[in-house]
Amino acid sequence: MTGRLWVIIPAYNEEKWIEGPLRSLAAQRFRDFTVLVVDNASTDATADVVRAFAAAHPEMDVRVIGERQKGTGAACDTGMRQAIENGATHLARTDADCLVAPQWTEAVMRGFASGLELIGGRFKARTDDFAVPRTERAVLAFLVGFGGYAARFRRANRGPEYLGPYLLCAGGNTAITASLYERCGGYPRSCIEEDHEDRTLVNRVRCVTRAYGRRRDMVVYWSQRRTKAWGIRNTFAWYTSHGYRGETVDVR
Repeated sequence: MTGRLWVIIPAYNEEKWIEGPLRSLAAQRFRDFTVLVVDNASTDATADVVRAFAAAHPEMDVRVIGERQKGTGAACDTGMRQAIENGATHLARTDADCLVAPQWTEAVMRGFASGLELIGGRFKARTDDFAVPRTERAVLAFLVGFGGYAARFRRANRGPEYLGPYLLCAGGNTAITASLYERCGGYPRSCIEEDHEDRTLVNRVRCVTRAYGRRRDMVVYWSQRRTKAWGIRNTFAWYTSHGYRGETVDVR
């Protein structure tokens, strides 16, 4: 299919992590895309690391911009709208502590070609960052999956305004057409303490279309650093309902 794909990565104080997703994007089978890192007022060398990577990989279109307003939602929205202004027709998002599988962008474009306008992918645990036991990783994966299913029945995710059922599209592995992003209003410009921006995006999408779904071949490996810092129970409570908050929400 034709179109311009941009990959958006929000980042806050990620100088130790940001090169990981950039390297995984450099290894993609489908390579016709632009990478835009949105530096969310970092106090470290995140932006410098991105610029150094871009200079060392001239075959890739890697850019970095800044967003002073705190919040993953604000950073993502700034990145998405900057991409659209520069001609993007299709948008994908991953996070600064994630690694995308080599077929990720290829799977994203296949999903769009199938008629989907919002696509959620599948997560697997990274095993190269922290020594989290396999059993704990499996338990957390089950709980997150169960939480996504249970979210369908939450009052906030039900109502006559929605055209289809709730679908978990976690921010680190999401893709959306530029047209739908503008039609639905995009990510909320909020702090993650106030709102899970990916949940709000999905519900905004559900108000305007039923063309959303999941693809199992759209795989991202997510970091276990929050689990390592908070433990399984607290991590699950955070993701499901903000039922737990550590001393610092932005676990780094």
